[in-house]
Amino acid sequence: MNEVRYSLNIQAIKSLIPHRAPFLLIDRILEIQVPEIAKSTDATLHVGTKVIALKNITYNEPYFQGHFPDQPIVPGVLLIEMIAQAAGFAVYPYFKAQGDTQNFSFFLVGVDEARFRRPVVPGDTLRIVCEVIRARGNKLVSVQGSIQVEGYEVAEAKILVNFSQSSQ
Repeated sequence: MNEVRYSLNIQAIKSLIPHRAPFLLIDRILEIQVPEIAKSTDATLHVGTKVIALKNITYNEPYFQGHFPDQPIVPGVLLIEMIAQAAGFAVYPYFKAQGDTQNFSFFLVGVDEARFRRPVVPGDTLRIVCEVIRARGNKLVSVQGSIQVEGYEVAEAKILVNFSQSSQ
């Protein structure tokens, strides 16, 4: 299958989404793989779009002060947010095809089948993988997401993302 691929560093990510520390929870988009058919501006064709993101976990993360100081682990809700932030970039090629990457936005509107398999601790490098499994019109995208550390799955969830184009 022919694919179009994108990658984004932290500066590009910050230019595209409003999240900032401590809630910017992805460090890099390693790859956005878009099936050739999805190059059109019709978002319903984006089924199969895959996003691979990276997050490095350090002891300096602010949530470790209270979760839990003697045995720090990343809260599950933040793992879901990491999946959601990565999943939002599955719609990036849609706006890129329209020539407007500055005015796209996305919102988490649903989480299903979330599972946490292993604790995530300081020193872990997270590989976040999301794939569009269904698109409902041009506004809702269902994404299967997972997080791996050293090849082991530590978390997974189905995420529903609503995206829109703002007029700024």
